[in-house]
Amino acid sequence: MTINKRSDGPSLTIALEGRLDTTTAPQLENELKQSLDGVSSLVFDFAALDYISSAGLRVLLSAQKIMNKQGDMKLINVNETVNEVFEVTGFSDILTIE
Repeated sequence: MTINKRSDGPSLTIALEGRLDTTTAPQLENELKQSLDGVSSLVFDFAALDYISSAGLRVLLSAQKIMNKQGDMKLINVNETVNEVFEVTGFSDILTIE
């Protein structure tokens, strides 16, 4: 998985490429721990994300809990396969998906 970050003041966009799974979720988790201080708007761009596992969902849920306290979080460019995972797991009710 490749993580591309773009910061613009209090806004942070994280574009993910590849698979967010048990192997790569810790990488994203570490990146978020280092990057969320002072961020009030977090955007995940999933245009190039092929797959998400339960480990990836856990990282997103953790990020959502943090952002609930300091701003907002949304997911953009979610493909049909990943969106189906969100719907089946109920994450589509928890996360803001555009």
